[in-house]
Amino acid sequence: MGLFDRLQAMFQGDRVDLRERFEILRKAVSGTMSKFYMARDRKTDRIVGLKIADRDKWTAFEARFKGLRKPSEGEIAAALHHPLIVETFEYGMSTDGLQYIVMEFVKGPGLHQLLNNRDPCIEGHRLRLVRQVAEALEYVHEQKYIHRDVCPRNFIYETETGNVKLIDFGLSLPARPEFMTPGNRTGTPLYMAPEVVRRRATDQRLDIFAMGVSAFQICTYEMPWPIVDTTGQAALAHDTQVPRDVLEYRPTLNRTLAKAIMRCMAPKPNDRPATVTEFLRTIRTVERDDE
Repeated sequence: MGLFDRLQAMFQGDRVDLRERFEILRKAVSGTMSKFYMARDRKTDRIVGLKIADRDKWTAFEARFKGLRKPSEGEIAAALHHPLIVETFEYGMSTDGLQYIVMEFVKGPGLHQLLNNRDPCIEGHRLRLVRQVAEALEYVHEQKYIHRDVCPRNFIYETETGNVKLIDFGLSLPARPEFMTPGNRTGTPLYMAPEVVRRRATDQRLDIFAMGVSAFQICTYEMPWPIVDTTGQAALAHDTQVPRDVLEYRPTLNRTLAKAIMRCMAPKPNDRPATVTEFLRTIRTVERDDE
């Protein structure tokens, strides 16, 4: 090894050459702050999901928490082990200076695609899907994190099992006071809680609001508020307009489930279930989607 190679190795440490390590099998899908690839890991010879952060977006987001010792997306994802959350195998920095995460590759579409297409596989399984979304989020909260971007796009529908798995912890933060101060306006606007869009103090209940909007969509294929646009302006209606009642779209929906979903979308956090566990306890006795 020459002097240049030794110096390069010294400064790169355990950085990974992604081009050498992975064979890209499918064109990238762009997310909020990264690109996602289906790839073959030449090191383990298995098919994986490879997520590579957008350098500029990642740097800008991390700069908001300078001095707070914020864990990286990879650290958070690797700490979560639950059957309804995509498993993270490895995370680190590439030789190009890009954050990367290696995770299980789940075969199936995003839940949002099924809902947008009114896919028949949703029929008769709404209650189960709502419960799975809640159970995944309950575990995240039990591990003292806030997901901050709960929406159908961030659940993959596993074709083989019919289960959904939660993905994407790019905006996630520890549920600690220093990370819940006003000002962090991130997430998907159509699912964003009023306290987020209004730049108020937040806590895990912002995820409960987003879960409620997602559950509404699972049960009806519709959104609780008219979709004027998909920017932050859309979220301003979430505490100025009363959401449509889920029963307007699905009159046969189980009343207990319907009431629980609507409560999640209360504009004031104190009017929502205090925890996801409370929501799950409320719908525990519900046996099927419709009455």
